[in-house]
Amino acid sequence: MSLIDLRSDTVTQPTPDMRDVMTRAEVGDDVYGEDPTVLELQRYLADTLGFEAALFVPSGTMSNLLGLMAHCERGDEYLVGQQAHTYKYEGGGAAVLGSIQPQPVEMEADGSLSLERLAGYIKPHDFHFARTRLLVLENTVHGKVLPLDYLAAARRFTQERELGLHLDGARLYNAAVKLEVAPREITQYFDSVSVCLSKGLGAPVGSVLCGNQAFINKAMRWRKVVGGGMRQAGILAAAGLYALKNQVARLADDHANAARLAEGLVELGYTVEPVQTNMVYVSIGDQASRLAAFLRDREVVISPAARLRLVTHLNVGAADIETVLEAFAAYRSL
Repeated sequence: MSLIDLRSDTVTQPTPDMRDVMTRAEVGDDVYGEDPTVLELQRYLADTLGFEAALFVPSGTMSNLLGLMAHCERGDEYLVGQQAHTYKYEGGGAAVLGSIQPQPVEMEADGSLSLERLAGYIKPHDFHFARTRLLVLENTVHGKVLPLDYLAAARRFTQERELGLHLDGARLYNAAVKLEVAPREITQYFDSVSVCLSKGLGAPVGSVLCGNQAFINKAMRWRKVVGGGMRQAGILAAAGLYALKNQVARLADDHANAARLAEGLVELGYTVEPVQTNMVYVSIGDQASRLAAFLRDREVVISPAARLRLVTHLNVGAADIETVLEAFAAYRSL
């Protein structure tokens, strides 16, 4: 029996067809701009999401970092959710490497940021203060999808205040599948977008930053500075292209599996937050470590936390969900 790994959708394995495409990828030196498969991936995502240009980078953390550094100068500030990935889980890179100050803002229950509250955080034009330059949103955020009307309002908000608007779209395609819209319907409101290929889409590595050409030119320079330039990267880009062309619609299966998992856990008496996409949050309290050890003995892997996150993905099928529920039921009966 193989492990059922619910820690994250980053644990996905390349499918046999993806591996085959990778072995046959046409490659060149991407630092010279000569890798045809990387160029194809960048064109594909820029066209799909409605941007002039795109840049392939090793990780989502780097993609967001380059985006922030391309939008902001030293001493500038960006507005961001208190629990957002760019603020909490990316090592403070914008501050460490870009001298960009984050202004964290409390997130609403639905993952949005109150535009009224945000207005109060924008600094006056005064040399005593950091210059507020950018608003960063995340979609999906903790598995929740930001509504399109909220995104439209956020766009108006930033335009009226001459701020940039960046999207951490690590799971953009989950949001699009949930809303049953083309991803461009989401990205149309943003000046720049970071898209991760190695989460639910199932590629082994890589993210793509999209924006206008001048923005991408800046990001390309910063990519060099932080060591993100790759050589024959077409092998990796081929995996991303395959994922984008073949593994988007199936994200609905992950959402259905998450919904079934949540339903089953509620039936067992667990407290579960409402589920929208591929993340299930369960209140475990001080039992997290004990539960993790119990499940591991039954070939189920989780990241122990009082607010337990369970993530479905392409390597977790419907039958696996029933196995997981049986394991939770066994723990509940102790």
